[in-house]
Order: sequence, then C-alpha cells, then structure tokens
Amino acid sequence: MQQGQPSLFDPIQLGAVRARNRILMAPMTRGRATRDHVPTALMRDHYTQRASAGLIISEATGISRQGLGWPYAPGIWSAEQVSAWEPITRSVHDAGGKIVCQLWHMGRVVHPSFLDGTPPVSCSATTPPGDARTYTGRQTYVEARPLSVQEIAAIVQDFAQAALNCRAAGFDGVQLHAGSGYLIDQFLRDGTNRRTDRYGGSIPNRLRFLLEIIEAISSALSPEELSVRFSPNAATQGCADTDPLELFSAAAGALRGVGLAFLELREPGPAGIFGITDSQPVSPAVRQRFDGSLVLNEDYDLAQAQHSLAIGEADAISFGRAFISNPDLPHRLERELPLSADSRAHWYTPGARGYTDYPTHDTVDLKHN
Repeated sequence: MQQGQPSLFDPIQLGAVRARNRILMAPMTRGRATRDHVPTALMRDHYTQRASAGLIISEATGISRQGLGWPYAPGIWSAEQVSAWEPITRSVHDAGGKIVCQLWHMGRVVHPSFLDGTPPVSCSATTPPGDARTYTGRQTYVEARPLSVQEIAAIVQDFAQAALNCRAAGFDGVQLHAGSGYLIDQFLRDGTNRRTDRYGGSIPNRLRFLLEIIEAISSALSPEELSVRFSPNAATQGCADTDPLELFSAAAGALRGVGLAFLELREPGPAGIFGITDSQPVSPAVRQRFDGSLVLNEDYDLAQAQHSLAIGEADAISFGRAFISNPDLPHRLERELPLSADSRAHWYTPGARGYTDYPTHDTVDLKHN
C-alpha cells in the first residue's frame, strides 16, 4: 500500500458515526431471538464479541409482524423488543463499538404460517420460487396480495416508527434493507413490480416507495443516521430486473444530496452461494452518481478489500461470513493472521454453537502454548 492511500484500518466518518476502522460487519440473519421475535442475551454476547468492527450492521430486524417471516429473527415493533435490544446496544458501546439496526419488511417472502394463515403482501400479485423456512419446516410460498396505496403509506410509517424505536433502543442509526428480494426490492425491480399506478412502471415510480421511506425516517431521525443496502445483482429469491444498471444508477442519482450516512452494495460473488452469479457489478456507475460514502460487500479478502479502497472503488468494506467465525476479524486482518472457517450447519440453529463459541486468535494461541 502506497503512502497516503486509505487503509482498512483508518477511521472514517459515516454520517453520524465515527467508525474506528473501515471494516464493517455486514448484516447476517442468525435466528437466535425468541419465537416472539424478542432479542436474547445470547445475541448480546454475539454482537459484543464483534465490537472491534468499525461499525456493526445488525441482522435484518422486522419492522412489523406483517413483514417478518423468518424463524427466531428479531423484531423492533414492540416495547418488549425495544427493551431487549437495549442491553445489546449498551454492551456493544461499552466494548467501544458502534451498531446500527437493519430494518426489514420481507414482503412476498413471508409465509402465511407467520401471519395466522393470511397471505403475504407485496407491490403486485407474484409468488417467489422455492420454499419458505418456517417453524414447521420448509413450506411452499404462496401468491402475495397487492398492497393498496393506503397500505403502502401505512408501511412507510411502520418504517419511521421502527427507526424511532431503534433510537430508543440505543442504536447509532438504522439501515434500510432494500435488497435480496425483500419488499423494497420487490417495488424496485420490474420483474416483481407490475403496478400501473404511481408506484409502478417507470423507474422513478418504482423508486417512489423507497424514497418515501427515506423521507419519513429522515424526518423521524436524521439522514446522517440512515444508510441503505442494495443487492444490484442477478435474481435473488426470484426478484430481478431487466436493466439493473439503469435502475440502480437512477437510484444512486435519486439518493444524491440526501445526506445518507452511506450506501452499501452487495456485489456479485461466486456462483452457487445465495444464488449470486457472475453478472457485472454496477458499483462503478453508482460511484459516479452517488455523492456519499460507498460500502461494498461480497467475499472480499484482505488484498481485494485494500485494493478497492486504494483505487477509490469504495470507502469501506463490509464483511459477512468472515465475522461469523472470526469475532476479532479486524485484529486478524491487520496482522495478516489466518482466519477460522465457519460451520454452515450452525448458521441458523438455536444455541451458542456456531454463534458465540468461536475463539479469538489470541485464545487459540493460548490453547496451543
């Protein structure tokens, strides 16, 4: 690395957050909340172990019962959930870390078993491919019910209230999950958005739902406390667009001047993992249109991450699976220490195994000495 070039280990200002380094922990669903979607003490331990990240982006967190269809995933719509998040954020802060909450509405990907048998909602009457993960095993997805304009407005307010709940719970900000085939992404992409009103058809119309949410949250909090995550790659959970370059370039332009903390892109990665393909990244076009900090994500190693910063592709890099099994990831990367492998079989299983039982490198060294 040449002198003067940004390093992963340099601090960075991301809106309202002063991050100690440019190694962000990406949002990852892990399924360790209660069946009522209340955070647990085990989650507190997990996040605190990873507080050396420049910024932790929490696992996707439901803004409402209607929008949450993942077993044992946390929510933040009730007073009980807010209270349960407080010791988590406090513990992360006590350990010197920063944490924002990723806000989630899954839309058509919610199975009716989470909704007392009623169908899920989306922008249009479409059905995701494959099966849903439920409390009773895999079940086939069903067709979503199209939202009315009045219901869309109510969901916008659900996002704003969830953001206020995040502030009450002690988070340093919020992130909108606008990717991976969930509700906002369903509105964005022409493969799932078949509306003919002001929320469908043209790209500006398909962006309207996202921009209304951003406006509502910015009024409740501040744009400096808000970030957005896109996954502008090939179809994810059956959600695709005929021209992602045009769509996400336009989205970047629409977000220019808003004053967001940062924009995060989950770029294309190796085929076979989460359905990602070798489609071309849109981040160069987004970089040209968006005027704020850009965070890139998807299977970076140390050299690739540092190169991306050095050539100005990104301002920071978010790491996902590497943080699962390496709670001290920044320490390991800075000293070029080997990384531990994670156990995929325990990504979503209850309990500490594969969640809070991964040792730091210093602990491993002590065991070997």
